[in-house]
Formats: sequence, structure tokens, C-alpha cells
Amino acid sequence: MSTLIYWFRNDLRLIDNPAFTDACLHADRLLPIYIHLPQANNIHALGFPRQSRHRRAFLRESLNDLRMQLRALGSDLLEFDGEPKDILVQLVEYTFADAVYCERIEAPEEMHQSQAIQERGIPLKEFWQSSMLSPESLPFPAQDMPDMFTQFRKKVEYAGLRFAAPVMAPSIIPGLPELDEILSMQSSEQAKTSAHNFLGGERNAVEHLKQYLVRRLPDTYKETRNQLIGKDYSSKFSPWLALGCISARTIAAKLTEYEQCHGANDGTYWLWFELLWRDYFRFLHFKYGKQLYRAKGLSEAPIAHSDIQQFESWCNGSTGQPLVDAGMRELLKTGYLSNRMRQVVASYWIYDLQGDWRVGAAWFESQLIDYDVYSNQGNWLYIAGRGTDPRGGRPFNVAKQTQDHDPRGEYQRLWL
Repeated sequence: MSTLIYWFRNDLRLIDNPAFTDACLHADRLLPIYIHLPQANNIHALGFPRQSRHRRAFLRESLNDLRMQLRALGSDLLEFDGEPKDILVQLVEYTFADAVYCERIEAPEEMHQSQAIQERGIPLKEFWQSSMLSPESLPFPAQDMPDMFTQFRKKVEYAGLRFAAPVMAPSIIPGLPELDEILSMQSSEQAKTSAHNFLGGERNAVEHLKQYLVRRLPDTYKETRNQLIGKDYSSKFSPWLALGCISARTIAAKLTEYEQCHGANDGTYWLWFELLWRDYFRFLHFKYGKQLYRAKGLSEAPIAHSDIQQFESWCNGSTGQPLVDAGMRELLKTGYLSNRMRQVVASYWIYDLQGDWRVGAAWFESQLIDYDVYSNQGNWLYIAGRGTDPRGGRPFNVAKQTQDHDPRGEYQRLWL
């Protein structure tokens, strides 16, 4: 009798979850778990929590949805608080589990967690499954990928790559092991309610994708993606992608079906193009790893020293720059911000207020319900000129951005 533990990380779904599907195929007994990490409760040196109420609420909704789906198939989801190595040592001891299966996350903290688990003698089987393309399918070794996104994209397109085929959700999940000794270990984690505009969970993700396609919104994506107000100006896939409530491969596959039915256009291409940007930031971790998390990034330029009062004004939306303040207040109130406004406020922090890019990145990590370690790090490095782009940073002219994207001041009035 084989007993396995499945550790859900940022893959809170059953559809297109190869690691979970493989665990179901190889286990007679399977224990699905989620671990709330102690560092999620950390307070930054500047006094803000690592996870805002918005992020916690979206995670809670996503876990509750996953639990209901597992229970419908005769299984369950158990939650625990603590360091993964400590929790898993106890669970392996109680269940006599043969191995732990999980998603592979190629970022320093997550890699350290995996290493610590293996050092405790626990067999750990990790699956890379968060990208649209498979690293093995790339027309170059991931460790030798082009630094520039444009060159990366051209090589991918020349090779005819679109996406790796998603896998079906398992129809049968092995039964649970004996739980008597485990139940007392469970987490008491409860998130407070939040005012964010998205509902977490795989079923909500699938429903959102379905209505987005039914309403033919991909056709106008390229023209509307830089708008600042409303639900439909961009795809809004990112909150569910961040926690893995839906996979990039599933979205890409459905997008291809859409093109086969309605025809390809600039909007459908641009959606794939944005998913490819997401992949690019992921694959850069195979090449540069921890270097992306140096204070100077891949640059040798000196680090700015942030002014605490200016940082508080930026966070609270009280800098006196109307467009920036509107964006920061939207972020604080909802846990979300359009990609255009993320670039504007990040540039303002780095270039106008001369702030440390790492502090800005940490604030985004705290607040964004779609926080994704790869994309957050990649985008802040890009704006700050500390990533792979040889052209340096990306300062934005706020007056021009205001004229281009909020000429009538509607967005500013909404949030100010």
C-alpha cells in the first residue's frame, strides 16, 4: 500500500495539475495538504504586513473552493501552520508516507523550503507546472535563454511553440490515510473579509474565463488593455493565475479553441503574448536564480535610500501627484491595480521619489491579490533597470501618462 502526501503550493486547482494527477495515479492513500508559512505573518522593517487582508481573503476563498472540490471526490484538504520541513516530518511519521509530491517553484525562499525538506530525509518529488510552455520544449536550454524578451519571443515563435497541452483533472482520488493523530495539528488560520473585487477558487476562475470568451472580449483586448476603469478592459486572469486556481496552459488552450471558432486577431495574439511575458519572467529564474534577488539585481548601480515619509505618502496615495495617488489608493482599497498603473506608480517611486526598488516591490507583494514572485520581481527589475534589458530603466512621464490614459480625469475622480 503506497501512501503519498500532496502539498499544494501555488497550484490550487484540479484541472491541469500534473503533479496532483501523478500523485493520484501512484498512491493507494493520498493526503492533500496546504501549509500556511510563518513568514506570511512577517512585518516589513517599514511596518507593513507581508500579506494584506486582500491577499489573505483571496487565498481563503481559493482554499475553501479546493476543499469542496476534493470532498466531492471523497477526499479533503487539511491545512497546517508552520515550516514545511517540520510539518511534513510529523505527517510522514504519522501516515508512513512514501513521498511528498508538490509543485516546483524556482525562487529562493521556495527552493530553500524544498532543500530543507530533503535534508530531513523526506523523498520530495517536484513538478514544474506553472508556465504556459514546457521548459523542455524551448528551442534552447532554459539556462541559456536570450536575455531580451523580443529575442526570446522570436525564437519561440520561429519554433512554432504555442503552449504545452493541459491535462485533465483526476476523476478518482485515492482515499485518505488514517487521520486520528493528524487532526490535532490542523491550522486555525482564518482570514478576515476583504473588499476586493474577485472571488478566489478554481471554479470562479473557470467561470470567469468562460464568460470572457463567450462575450468575445479577446477581440478588443489589445485596444482596451491600457484602460484604467472597469472589469472588462483587460482579461483579469492574473489573480487566479497567481495562486494557480487556473493554469496558463488551460487559458492558452481555450484561447486557441476560440481562435478556431471565431478567427485569430490582434487581441487573441496579444493575450498569448502577455502569457509569454509571464513565462519569460519564470524562465529567467533558471538562468539567473538568486542573482535576481540581489539588492542591485543584475546591475552594479548604487542602491537608493528610501525616505520613510515619502514612502508612506506613496503608499497612502498622498504624494500630491493626482494620477499616482489615485493608483495607490485603488491598490490599497482593492488589492488590485492595472498593469499600466503599476508601471506608472513604480516608476514614480523609483525615479521621482528616488526610492529603493526593493521597498516598492515589497509593498506590491503585501497588497496585490495577484502577487506572483516571478512577475513581481521581473517587472520591478525591468522598471528599475536592474534586470536583463541593456537599455536600462523605464522612467514614465506622469504628465504624459495622464494625458494618454486619463485625459478627462475620470480615474482620478473615482479614487481621489
